[in-house]
Amino acid sequence: MQAFFRKPKKFVTLTSKEQRVDVPVGLMTKCPKCKLIQYTKQLEANLKVCTCGYHHPLTAHERFHQLFDEGTVTHFELPAVKADPLQFEGYPDKVKGDQLRTGLDEAIVCGVGEVNGYPLVACVMDARFRMGSMGAAVGTAIAEAVRYATENRLPVTIFSASGGARMQEGMVSLMQMAKSSLFLKQHSDAGLLYVSCMTHPTTGGVSASFAMLGDFNIAEPGALIGFAGRRIIEQTIREKLPEDFQTSEFLLQAGQLDDVVSRHDLKTYYTRILMMHSEGANHATI
Repeated sequence: MQAFFRKPKKFVTLTSKEQRVDVPVGLMTKCPKCKLIQYTKQLEANLKVCTCGYHHPLTAHERFHQLFDEGTVTHFELPAVKADPLQFEGYPDKVKGDQLRTGLDEAIVCGVGEVNGYPLVACVMDARFRMGSMGAAVGTAIAEAVRYATENRLPVTIFSASGGARMQEGMVSLMQMAKSSLFLKQHSDAGLLYVSCMTHPTTGGVSASFAMLGDFNIAEPGALIGFAGRRIIEQTIREKLPEDFQTSEFLLQAGQLDDVVSRHDLKTYYTRILMMHSEGANHATI
């Protein structure tokens, strides 16, 4: 009998096109961790850190803006490299599409600036561009930025956000692992500081090369860091891995990271490191 005497609904769904309200794209952002939906401007005011602590991805230019003192950054031009060394079908069109969508020339932005008065050379990867994959352009940009830092006796930092080597460039992309590591070795031999900051995600050939070579290896909270994927590892060792496996907190506990630093504390953290390793510069302490 209940099927014949249902209570009327208190709310109805309006499907008429006239009743629909167009919401501007990007006005709201949903957190993938806690599912909270909040105004994007409100999230950006909190450095894109959700109230639950989840760190939303940053663009390369947002990272420069948050870390460096205003008006001190000079960006480097990307070195000219062969865009499609293997003539991979469809690859040039995908690169051009990412360039139009992101406004970047490649998956990395390099420059020099000051962090609370301390000079620093920075390379920041942007995962929006080919998932931050490392091809010849990225590897050469890192090499040239580190060379500049070595010649001018400046500390260097690299913010990693990458799926690894770029498959469309084959062996050429894998050679960037050796090239970037070589220039960082020369930088280290000169007695200079290198800080590696791993963000979500840092995987594949990037994690197997320059991302793990820092004098300080730090990461943002909750970042995925590793070489092979979780499923492949489980299938290989035939064991179930911990839920927090390959997170920055897991790696810190295992001794593979020096620290996990919240984005709110990152500029202060860098300032203290740079202050300790400054070559006699007269700067105010914090």
